[in-house]
Amino acid sequence: MANTSLAALNDMLFQQLETITNPDLSNEELEAETKRTKAVTDIATKIVDNAKLELDALKFKNEVTGYSDDVSQHMFFLPEKIKKS
Repeated sequence: MANTSLAALNDMLFQQLETITNPDLSNEELEAETKRTKAVTDIATKIVDNAKLELDALKFKNEVTGYSDDVSQHMFFLPEKIKKS
């Protein structure tokens, strides 16, 4: 399964930034990479929005119930080393 952490998403975004700032790209390659970057950032925005919603929901649940749930165990996007600590 692909790495689904926010850290992996961040790495992917920086890799895409490096790609589109490559001075050796032709105009056609730059145009294609710009379209790809737009698609990647659109998807990344949805992933981050979903992660924030998930976190907000868990915080709200903890607040309402008074239960201090370990939210890291429920967050699909956190690196495994955080989930296990």
